[in-house]
Formats: sequence, structure tokens, C-alpha cells
Amino acid sequence: MKSVSPFEKIPYITLPGNYLTNTGPFLVEMYEQYGPIFRTTHFGADLVYMVGPEANRFVLLSNRLKFSHREGWGKLYGVLDVYGDGLLTMDGPEHDRHRRMLNPAFANACMDRYLPLMNRITRQRIATWAAKGEVDIYQEMRKITFDVAAEALAGLKAGPEIERFRGLFVSLLMQGMRARRSRLRDELHQMLQAKIHERREHPTEDILGLMVQARDDQGNALSDEQIIAHINILLVAGHETSTSLSSWLLYLLSLHPDYTQRILDEQEQLPGLELEPTFDSIRRMKVLDNALSEAERLYPPIANGPRGVLEDFTFNGYHIPAGTHVFYSIAATHLIPSIFAEPAKFDPDRFAPPREEHKKTPFALVGFGGGPRICIGINLAKVEIKVMVSHILRRYQLELGPGQKITQFYRATGMPLHGIKMRFSERKRPYLYPGILAR
Repeated sequence: MKSVSPFEKIPYITLPGNYLTNTGPFLVEMYEQYGPIFRTTHFGADLVYMVGPEANRFVLLSNRLKFSHREGWGKLYGVLDVYGDGLLTMDGPEHDRHRRMLNPAFANACMDRYLPLMNRITRQRIATWAAKGEVDIYQEMRKITFDVAAEALAGLKAGPEIERFRGLFVSLLMQGMRARRSRLRDELHQMLQAKIHERREHPTEDILGLMVQARDDQGNALSDEQIIAHINILLVAGHETSTSLSSWLLYLLSLHPDYTQRILDEQEQLPGLELEPTFDSIRRMKVLDNALSEAERLYPPIANGPRGVLEDFTFNGYHIPAGTHVFYSIAATHLIPSIFAEPAKFDPDRFAPPREEHKKTPFALVGFGGGPRICIGINLAKVEIKVMVSHILRRYQLELGPGQKITQFYRATGMPLHGIKMRFSERKRPYLYPGILAR
């Protein structure tokens, strides 16, 4: 029988001053030095890092019931206080029941319903980019993803209604993850509650409408408070991840024009793109899909997944007691050189046959989590990002603004520390872009 070492024997590390801008490289260095488990102190308490595919499998699948989202996201990061108790913070049977009720709204069969508004919002938002000279792509993508989320998830109307909601929501975000109940939250609740009541009176097939109609196995509906919590979490998670990933994808493509040309060549061969992306054409965008996976690998929207330990367990020969906080490290796993060849290099072909590096090691690519609790909106997010990037690349040539130091910065989620400034010029060859063909 293998001996088990006590918690105190887990290698202890000190986080460097540049940890928030060097999270992945630092943690993979610690992994290479100490192995897949080490610990530090965070918020005055013990924090254990679990790194690598086997650690991800342990947390996300084989021993997932030993870990609590409520203690991790909910309490460590204060999500419960600000946004309520949604899918992200629920544990056990309660989460499973709610997830079953929400799943139909995120099924592939619903994507055609959301595509028209994604196409419309993207086309409208990007129309003025060339005239602006230089734009912060991170802020511009945030506007698009928020508009899509507010309309698709919350059923808000384009124009003043969404603008008011955006102002309230961004102000609440600015208060930080530990903000308490406030006037802002009350106003947001009032707006969402009015929409919920509309949907009860006049059922619709959008995500909010499907939530209102959802029933569990006993025929119980979600309460207004539960729906609002789910919408809040989905709004944050939905537009934060899509904003971050799409921005970094465009940044990477601006640095690699040869690969961008391959995406355009693929797009030109897809049927129907003389109009706008359809769900069928999006599924055929393999070259773009590989680039998206590479952006997810290099710049995951979340560096580390927080969990609270509900039950003692042993991992890699060490005992971890209940009550500990654990981070499974997404950013570090994505940079392990024994899994991803030359991990610092932009190489989307690593995801294409025959290489498919991510498939050779399960739980190696976990930007959207994994196992039974993989992000419920993963398909919606990937469709949205492909729609946005398809519109942008077919219309514009990308040029990175000069004199920038572009760095990923991680707290609960990641963002480019000083934004990403870009210049956009209309393509001389339209690549079947509808806005250009209509001139």
C-alpha cells in the first residue's frame, strides 16, 4: 500500500509579484519542479493547486462530488452575494435538477434561433470600425457580446433598454466580486422581473422564455429569484468568456496573416456565406475552429477553477482535508510541453488531424471546464465567436496598433491589462461580405 503524506508535506510555494500577469507560465514552472500538487496561502487560508490533465479529471469527473462550487465560486469569489445562486454556485442534486431544466435552451437545435440576432448585432457594431481609425478590440467585442447576451438570454430590446441594462450591469461588475446587495442590483432585478412576467403572460422561444416554461421531473417551475440568478450568472459567464476569447483570437490572427488567409480561403468555399453565417456553415469552419481552440489554450478566460473541499481525499500521495480550497489550473495545464508541443507557439494545426494533441490526453484542454458540468453555454459561445470573427475577417484587414505592451491579466477572470488597440481597413476583395456587396 502506498503511504500517504500529511497536508503539511505538500510543497509550499510563494506567489511572485507578477503572478496576475504570468499565471500560466509560473504555475507550469511549479508543476515541472514539484509535480501536480503544491500549495500556497490565499486570503489568509491554505490554497492547494492541482495541475495537469489527471488533476483536471480528478476534480471535474472522477471525484467531482468531493468538491463544491458553492464554497469555491460562491463564497471564495463572492458570486453568491452579488449575482445570486445560479448554476455556477450550485452543488449536487440541486445543480443537476436545474441543469436538466436549462439544457433545452442551449441545445444545438436552438442555435438557428439565436443566429439572426448575432449576425445583426455584429454587422451593426463593426460597421464604423474603419472610420474610427483605432479601436480597443476588447471593449468593442464586449459591446457585441453583451448585446447578444442581453437580447438572447434576458430578452431585452435593442436600443435604450439594453443600454440602460448595460450601464447597471457594468457598474455592478465594477464594484467587484465581493460587492454586497445594492441599489444597482435591485434595479437589475426589477428589469429582469418585468421580463419574466412578460414571458409568463406571453410565452416565447428565447432562452428566458424557455427558462420560464421549464419544469423539473415533479412539474415544479423555477421561481423568479432562481431565474434572475441564472440569468445573472449566464450574462457574466457568457459575455466575459466570449469577449476575452474573441479578442485574443483576433489579436493572434493579426500577428499571423498567413493563417488568417487560410481562414478566408476556407470561408470563401462555404455555401451560403454570400449572405450570412448559418449554423451549417459555422460547423464547417474547421480552420477557424482550430484557431479558436488555440486561443482558448493560450489565453483561457479563467486561469484557475476554484473549489471548496467537502470530503477528505488523497491525490498524488498527499492527504487534503475537507475545508481546504483548491484551484485546478487551466492556464498551467494548457502550457505543459509534454502535452502541447512548443506550448508558447501559436499553432492551430495541433488540433487538426492527424496531430489532435488535445485528444491524446483527455482533460488537457479545459478552457470551458469538462465532465458533466462542462460549461452549459459552450456551444453558444463558440458559435457566437465564429460568427463575430467571420464577419470581421471577411470585411476588414487587421493591423495591431503600435507601441503596445499586451498582457493577459487574471483575477477571477482574465482580460488584456491595457486592452488591445487595432486598426481596421476595408478589404479590397470583399470575400462575399454582405455589407460590401450591398453597396
